[in-house]
Amino acid sequence: MSDIWDTKDGPRRVRRDPPTVDDAVLAAQGLTDDLEGQIDIVTSLMPVSAEEARRAILKMRRSRDDTRLTIAGRGGGSRAVVVERKSPRRASVPARASAARRGLG
Repeated sequence: MSDIWDTKDGPRRVRRDPPTVDDAVLAAQGLTDDLEGQIDIVTSLMPVSAEEARRAILKMRRSRDDTRLTIAGRGGGSRAVVVERKSPRRASVPARASAARRGLG
């Protein structure tokens, strides 16, 4: 497909942004909490050395205080909002009973 194509609303272009080391670090942090595992993931995704990956991971490492942010309330006072990261749900599909066992067949 071409990078520019015509539509009824005019020409459209695709923006191509190559992935960065920071993108690989975020992906690794989402997959594991282990530092060595994160380094392995980053080095497998990007052409960087293990030492560069370690520096990028430590630079972007989240602390517990990063999950809090302060929002000014109506009266000018502030209140804390805690943002929690939840692991993704795994979908489980129950097995269906056949029509014969339900008495429909």
